[in-house]
Amino acid sequence: MKTIKTLFTFFLFATLFVSCSTSEIVEEEEGNPTNPVGPVSKTTYTKDVQNIISSSCATTNCHDSTNPTAGLSLTNYTQIKNAAENGNLIGRMNSSSNPMPPTGRLPQSTRTIIDQWKADGFLEN
Repeated sequence: MKTIKTLFTFFLFATLFVSCSTSEIVEEEEGNPTNPVGPVSKTTYTKDVQNIISSSCATTNCHDSTNPTAGLSLTNYTQIKNAAENGNLIGRMNSSSNPMPPTGRLPQSTRTIIDQWKADGFLEN
């Protein structure tokens, strides 16, 4: 009788363990409250930032490679990462009194992408 009780207890705990594990996996895949939108992708230079800088900063007579304003060329990942990480690129983009580009601050949604790139660690790809 003791062997039957032991086996029953073992199967009961094994069933509960498997049931809990399986339901947790399904909830995560379906987007439970702890992960409502699924996996979050990181903001990267190639995917998110490159086009912003190319169209807003690295244009002719600004920060291109031919005659960059203030000697700051913003035409490749290394230059842009260095200006964002060690210079004042992000500060100037977010500045209301001395914005870059000088024609006015970029839209908040665009600046948020740049800020997120910084938060994600200035990833290239």
